[in-house]
Parts: sequence; C-alpha cells; structure tokens
Amino acid sequence: MALVRMTSPHAKGNNRTQTIMLWVLAATLPGVLAMTWFFGWGTLINIVLASAFALGAEVLILRIRKRPINFFISDGSALVTAWLLALALPPLSPWWLVLIATSFAIVFGKQLYGGLGQNPFNPAMLGYAVVLISFPVEMTTWPAWRGVGEALPDVQATLGLLESLQRVFSIGVQAIDGWTAATPLDVLKNNDSLTMAELASQQPVFGAFGGNVWEWVNLAYLAGGLLLIYKKIFTWHAPVGMLGALFVMSLLFWGGSGSGSNGSPLFHLFSGAAMLGAFFIVTDPVSGATSKLGRLVFGMGVGVLVYIIRAWGGYPDAVAFAVLLMNLAAPTIDYYTTPRTYGHRKAERGMGKVD
Repeated sequence: MALVRMTSPHAKGNNRTQTIMLWVLAATLPGVLAMTWFFGWGTLINIVLASAFALGAEVLILRIRKRPINFFISDGSALVTAWLLALALPPLSPWWLVLIATSFAIVFGKQLYGGLGQNPFNPAMLGYAVVLISFPVEMTTWPAWRGVGEALPDVQATLGLLESLQRVFSIGVQAIDGWTAATPLDVLKNNDSLTMAELASQQPVFGAFGGNVWEWVNLAYLAGGLLLIYKKIFTWHAPVGMLGALFVMSLLFWGGSGSGSNGSPLFHLFSGAAMLGAFFIVTDPVSGATSKLGRLVFGMGVGVLVYIIRAWGGYPDAVAFAVLLMNLAAPTIDYYTTPRTYGHRKAERGMGKVD
C-alpha cells in the first residue's frame, strides 16, 4: 500500500480550504462588476488569462515535484492568487504581462517554498511587484473610465489592445491614447504645485471624496470584505489596522487643500487599491501574522508604509511593496505578540523560560 503524504491543512468542515477560497472569490465579485462597468472588458479578460496561466503553472510544478495534482489544484488557492493579480493589473495589460506576473507568483511566490501554507510572501503581490518594476509603462496604463471621453472599447477592440498598446484601430481611426487615463494617485503625485481645488477643476479623475469611479470600486471591495468578516473567513484586525493607520497618517500629513497637499484621509481610503489590499491582501493567513494582536500590528504596518510610499516614494500606489515588506516582519511580530498559553506566565523573550 502506497503512503501519500499531504501538507496541511487536513481539517474538513465549513472552513476547509476550498470553501474559504470560494468565499474569497465570491466576495471579489462586487469589485469585479464595478471595474468591468467602469473600465470595460479588460478586467474579465485578465481574470480568464490569469486563471489559465496560474492553473497551468501550478500543474507543471506539481508534476515536476511529483505531487498529487488533483488534491492541490482543487483547494482553489491558485485561482485566488490569479484573481487578485488580475484585479490589481491594469485592464488593458498585454497577455504576456499577465503571464509573467501570474507564473512568477505561482512558481516563485508559492511552489518554490513548498506550496500553500509555506510561502513567506504573498504570491499575488510578489508577482505584481515584479512586473511593476520591470514594465512600468504597461503597469501605469489604465483605461479611461465610462463617461469620460470616448466610449469604452468593445470586446474585440479590447483583445487587440491587450496584444499591443501601440496599435491604431479602424474604430474612429483613433490611437490607443484615446482609451487611457492617469489614476488619481498618479495625478496627485505629479501635480503637487497645484491646489486640490485646481486639480479637481482641471482633472476629471477626482471624484466627490476619492478618485472618480475609484470611490465606487473601493466601496464594492469594502462590501465584499465585510461579507468575509461576517462569514468569519477572517477577523477584523488586519483590515482595521491597515485602514486605521492609513487614515491617521493621511490626517496627520494632509496639508489641507493648498498646493503640495498629500490628499485627504477619505481620498487615500477610497483611491487605488486601498480596500482591495485591506480585505483581500493583508488578510492572507499564511504570509501575515497569526495572533489577533499580531494581525492588528501587521495591518498597521502596511497602512503606514502605504502612505509613506504614496506621499514621498516613487510609486503612486504602494500596497504590494508595503505588504511584501511587512511579510518580512511577520515572524518578528508573531514572536512578540503570541498570546500566553493558559496556565503559564508570559515567556521571557530571548530566554524561552516558561513556568
């Protein structure tokens, strides 16, 4: 009789791995619908491409490692990584960009360390960071949203845009630039000489309290995240820690509405990937902290780093870099925040003595 060794988790029940992954995918649907409505078909195409590439890379590595393919594929973790990457990438990303990001996330972010449960870094954010550093132009090319300028490209035109961002279509004989626009965080970073009132009057990218349409996208992810908390897929500690720290930092360094403003707290909470990061990235149980206090500290660290990089760093948004940096700190956070075992005094750090 052959003995097959399986990695954790082994538990069955309502919170088994597959069920959790399916709930996470379901909770992203409001955000998926919002992004598709405002930015066109590119988001859905990203999801399809990323899912295919992720599953393909997972199967390939599992075959090389001689691991049971059906068991590991069925847990849904590869699909979650693919979906989160697809939602983070610009909707008009060329197919090869999706391939590089997804393959790197699965191979180097997950399987290289032994698979699910053993990866020290968030795989989706690792893949995102690699393509952001390597292909900055493609990663900062976002489509104009519904209601601004030309109508959104149809499916056929979107597939063409994915293939080449330089091509001119017969539809109106217009160049690709007609479909693209800067994100609100990018506009704010590159126009610090203007007041917020001047920016709002000159740039339609600014909405009522956050980035135009980004307000609705972030509200959609917020709704999905609250559903996951209600279903007890994860606790509130990491999301509240991140959003609370981001709010406090943006309040302290707001600078008002004059020139050189870093943006209001509401602007930072409802622009970019704030809600996606808070509810779907920092809540990763593998690469984050484990205790409730540790998750709170982990989330706070991400929120502080997101604001620092947004306000004074070289990238408009910073969720990926902030999460990866805090992934490095997660073991230390766990060391100092592990709760005391019942019946024991708190251990003396560095000595390991417990009564």
